[in-house]
Amino acid sequence: AVDKQTVEITLASPNADLPTILSMHHFMIVADGTTDFSKGNGTGAFVREVFEPGVRSVGIKNKNYWKSGPNVDSFEYFAISDDSSRVNALLSGDIHLAATINPRSMRLVESQGAGFVLSKTTSGNYTNLNMRLDMEPGSKRDFVEGMKYLVNREQIVKSALRGLGEVGNDQPVSPANFYHNPDLKPRAFDPEKAKFHFEKAGMLGQSIPVVASDAANSAVDMAMIIQASAAEIGLKLDVQRVPADGYWDNYWLKAPVHFGNINPRPTPDILFSLLYSSEAPWNESQYKSEKFDKMLIEARGSLDQERRKAIYNEMQVMVASEAGTIIPAYISNVDAITAKLKGLEANPLGGQMGYAFAEYVWLDA
Repeated sequence: AVDKQTVEITLASPNADLPTILSMHHFMIVADGTTDFSKGNGTGAFVREVFEPGVRSVGIKNKNYWKSGPNVDSFEYFAISDDSSRVNALLSGDIHLAATINPRSMRLVESQGAGFVLSKTTSGNYTNLNMRLDMEPGSKRDFVEGMKYLVNREQIVKSALRGLGEVGNDQPVSPANFYHNPDLKPRAFDPEKAKFHFEKAGMLGQSIPVVASDAANSAVDMAMIIQASAAEIGLKLDVQRVPADGYWDNYWLKAPVHFGNINPRPTPDILFSLLYSSEAPWNESQYKSEKFDKMLIEARGSLDQERRKAIYNEMQVMVASEAGTIIPAYISNVDAITAKLKGLEANPLGGQMGYAFAEYVWLDA
């Protein structure tokens, strides 16, 4: 502490994104020495009353909050994993916000009249198909190449997402981001090229398990589209639909071929560090590249925006061509809310105002 208004931070290595990191909802200030984070020892807008991970949380207004607000006295946040049940809970008046609804449910909400509203945000959320490069069949490069040609990105946006998305180019930096590489074109849907690679990999005639779940937005619908395309060229994809409950612990990062769902992050460094560096905690396809790792460190420490942009452009090309992840679309997140809920706005960090909505919303009488 330099003085009562100033903190000086010494970094272990250069990071040009520090101001952005400090402003994110993932970054929280807690008392020095805290090891038990379940107590909610922090500086936020609400005081923890109930915290049952995966079940429910209740926050009570923090009367000593350092900013004005929040507007509500309390809020309860709980899990309804089934999309239809979540929407029905909203329509029956049991909840005020049904988060991240499936595009199929939109018409039902819209048909209810003025009592309900859809809140849409397009900021880089995506559902992706992951093939672990350290396991069969992803260890066969031609299988990965074949899958990239097999995915009909336009059809996924049109059918699975009901038009609520933009075609993706197999890398995580969305068009909403300053560093997005617009020159990297999406892989064209080409069943014949896909068949060539599958034959080369010796995969035709085999049954390939693909794990999908409603836990990853629209993953099941995407899987059905890809499965149909595969069947036309003699590849059998065995889509194994598993429950949303426990999906992230039991299947994500573990199954050889499976779907993931990534929430928006504001910088390429955060995305690449979380998902694609060799030591990334969420390296979904186990992509490893010494060159990529060195470029990541260089860009992180540079204050030259044009140099950073050039590096990130090349890294996006590397991910799209070398990693075992297919990102067919950047999804428009849709939350369904009661018309009584006010103050909910679009946010570049994604739906529910980057999960900070409770601080800013209020209820009309």
